[in-house]
Amino acid sequence: MDRFKYKITDQYQTYYLTMTIVGWIDLFTRKDCKDILIESIRYCIMHKGLRVYGYVIMSNHIHLIVSAKKETSGLSDIIRDFKKYTSKQFIKWFLGNPKESRNRWLEELFGQFGFANSNNKYFQIWQQKNHPVIVLLKFFAIQKLKYIHYNPVKAGIVERPEHYVYSSARYYIKNISCGIPIEDVRLRFKF
Repeated sequence: MDRFKYKITDQYQTYYLTMTIVGWIDLFTRKDCKDILIESIRYCIMHKGLRVYGYVIMSNHIHLIVSAKKETSGLSDIIRDFKKYTSKQFIKWFLGNPKESRNRWLEELFGQFGFANSNNKYFQIWQQKNHPVIVLLKFFAIQKLKYIHYNPVKAGIVERPEHYVYSSARYYIKNISCGIPIEDVRLRFKF
């Protein structure tokens, strides 16, 4: 029964996802890597039919509340493509960045994870599981939104959720653009 607990079963339903870097490596402490994520999410919104209701980028993982538009191949395909593309971009970044003090260390670690996983040729950046949890109720959506917005506060990065740049908190709290086009999750549910 547990093997079905965390699966995307309805490709067009809303889900709360957590995507994590292998080994919990702090890749997103670098602005370049966060920018790769932001640009990739924007691309998925514009060209792949991704809907984003909330997000936060932490040092080694990202939380999202998302769904896919009906005219797409579904959320699983969008997430797969997103992870594949961002992995390639991260590899290019750390292999081609002589100023990055951790590039050899990252190459070795991501190489070890890639070698241990037969699905990869050389490197593995993302953990394979996304821990998807279906969001059926407005109450649950708001609960997850608050959780992701308070992540940077709990981590001691900022004092207030809306102060964190890499999150949708500014959109919900101050109605300010947050770098990614957000669809208001409160409007997603009719009840």
